[in-house]
Amino acid sequence: MDVAHYYLDGNVDCVEFCPHDSFHHVLAASTYTLQEGDRPSRSGSISLFNVDAEEGQLELFHRVETVGIFDIKWSPVGGSVGPLLAQADADGYLRVYRLEFCSDGSEAGEQSDFPLVAGNVLKEVTGEHINSSMCLCLDWNPSATSISVGLSDGSVSIISFLDTKLDIQEEWKAHEFELWATSFDIHQPQLVYTGSDDCKFSCWDLRDGPSKLAFQNSKSHKMGVCCIAKSPSDPHTLCTGSYDEYLRVWDVRSISKPVNETSICLGGGVWRIKHHPSVPGLVLAACMHNGFAVVKINGEKAEVIETYSKHGSLAYGADWQRGQVCQEGKRKSSVIATCSFYDRLLQVWMPESDILI
Repeated sequence: MDVAHYYLDGNVDCVEFCPHDSFHHVLAASTYTLQEGDRPSRSGSISLFNVDAEEGQLELFHRVETVGIFDIKWSPVGGSVGPLLAQADADGYLRVYRLEFCSDGSEAGEQSDFPLVAGNVLKEVTGEHINSSMCLCLDWNPSATSISVGLSDGSVSIISFLDTKLDIQEEWKAHEFELWATSFDIHQPQLVYTGSDDCKFSCWDLRDGPSKLAFQNSKSHKMGVCCIAKSPSDPHTLCTGSYDEYLRVWDVRSISKPVNETSICLGGGVWRIKHHPSVPGLVLAACMHNGFAVVKINGEKAEVIETYSKHGSLAYGADWQRGQVCQEGKRKSSVIATCSFYDRLLQVWMPESDILI
């Protein structure tokens, strides 16, 4: 069921609901727009929305203009600081913003065209130039003390975040081509997973310096690896998405092949995977040329239980709202935000499948 929609001012590629208590209503959306010509430039923005699905509300309340953004992530709830929003951008920078309450609206007015009213705003607390290459993806470790960043030259950087200061701890050439996916293992944070256009899915052990390759699979993915997502409820389960249109389910105790050798074909290229925050085995996938899919994973079985095709362009960003279950008559449903690139569309909707109860 559609709740609300909004057209942004740029090509929108990421949507992220804030996971922190008291801020579950805050949705961040980022954009990346290439201005072609003799002197091409990459511009972007981060927009904050207030989402109330019960009231059908999707209200833009703050925007920060930036360079083109490839990825954003809120800091995890388990960290000692927060809520923070990290940005990986086309200028090779990692930037971290804090979500702050502005009592008089003055800071909101400085960075946007919105009226001077009290409310939450993003304030940049630190930024670090990581590399001359572009920063394509990022992930926080569970304690919010470190961030992994994937780069367009195939490198991965591990950045410490302490006392609002970013320091490059380590950087190494992890892949031959663009590195589109990096993810800390939330149950074993000394491990970092990476995936790349070279079709390789790798795991690195940070306890050894320089970081040691723990394993590498180069046979399962027939095209580039786009995303990696560890299950928050099962320490042994991990999912990968690829341009080859398959979502693959892995048991990290036996990483040589997926749990189900073919897993499930979602079509269109699996760009983003998000595990449901409270329903085990439920996954939301952004499938590029084939809209969005809700997938139920049960052991070696994976099945599509619902699709959403009301976007007219590349399906890139998707996320579940935390701590929010809406009542539709006698049925309860989760809340989802999705976005598509060229049509600049942000949608908030609720799945119709009974399995979400």
